[in-house]
Amino acid sequence: MKKPVSARPIESRWPVALTILLVLGLLTVLPDRVRFVPVWAPYIPGLTVLGAMAMVPLTGAKARWLRVERIVLLLFCVLMGFATLVSLTYLIYGIIARSAELDGLQLLTSSIAVWLVNVLIFSLLYWQIDLGGPEVRIHHRQSQPDWLFPQADLPEGVMPHWRPTFIDYLFLAYNTATAFSPTDALPLTVRAKLLMMLQSVISLVNILVVVSRAINILGS
Repeated sequence: MKKPVSARPIESRWPVALTILLVLGLLTVLPDRVRFVPVWAPYIPGLTVLGAMAMVPLTGAKARWLRVERIVLLLFCVLMGFATLVSLTYLIYGIIARSAELDGLQLLTSSIAVWLVNVLIFSLLYWQIDLGGPEVRIHHRQSQPDWLFPQADLPEGVMPHWRPTFIDYLFLAYNTATAFSPTDALPLTVRAKLLMMLQSVISLVNILVVVSRAINILGS
């Protein structure tokens, strides 16, 4: 890989790229009955995001490419989030109106895929919007945080120059989808609270309706 044309520090993109690939893979394994677009369709926005992300280190994190990356990643999250909601709706409809067409194993694997996509999509969204994005956080530019992480409240000498990275937002999204409430990081803004509420609702409906029905079928 080529070295950045500038010494300007940037956050590593490989965990984010891996997350996007996982999202695409999980959407691929969903049964045709709960997929409302062709199997290849999510790869178009996915490859677009990966291309924009690849240009960030190659161009030394120029402002233009950071804006492009931010826009296409947010669009990717919106599109994949909508696809997840539709897939969950189809799963619930299949349980209610076409229960014979989806067996317990299909319901269980589909519900796991929906839950994982929910976690991954919101982790990408949290990572991109908090404090204006990863590069803004690195350079400590003044911006209102959306979440307060416990490390930020530690004395200066304990964890100097600490800043949240993608893994912190992945952990935040995992906790939100699992505990249905804030755990270590507290939401500070209205949009952060609304996003966490939406993620919790998706996860809760998936677990209460789809997972419980799948376990009921497999256990009978």
